[in-house]
Amino acid sequence: MNNKYISIAGYLGAITVALGAFGAHALKEKLAPEAMDIYKTAVLYQFIHVLALLGAGILYRFNPAKAFAWAGNLFIAGIVLFSGSLYMLVYALNSGNSSLNWLGAITPVGGVCFIVGWLCIAAGASRQPSKSANP
Repeated sequence: MNNKYISIAGYLGAITVALGAFGAHALKEKLAPEAMDIYKTAVLYQFIHVLALLGAGILYRFNPAKAFAWAGNLFIAGIVLFSGSLYMLVYALNSGNSSLNWLGAITPVGGVCFIVGWLCIAAGASRQPSKSANP
């Protein structure tokens, strides 16, 4: 299970760098400042939680507590819901499609996933590693 999170973190990390570069170079002149700020927030939170996902995978490798697996799943869900909804909101703002403004309501759900994921890291760290944990 831990290798799954580490692998996904690697792919998401590469995607995050590409999205950051795309925003800095291709979108810089095309987005309104408000939309660019939203885009930057999406990339920042995605990158932070890609690293958190990587950490959850590494922690799970040394201590296969269910809390670390939950953290990994929640970080993935948070990236999709939080950053994904912000990327779609930027698209909606840039295209003038106000029918997609409801996407902003999804963002806090992703934020809650991030918060609970961090709490799972704390819970997993407070437990003793199982005797079957292989370093």
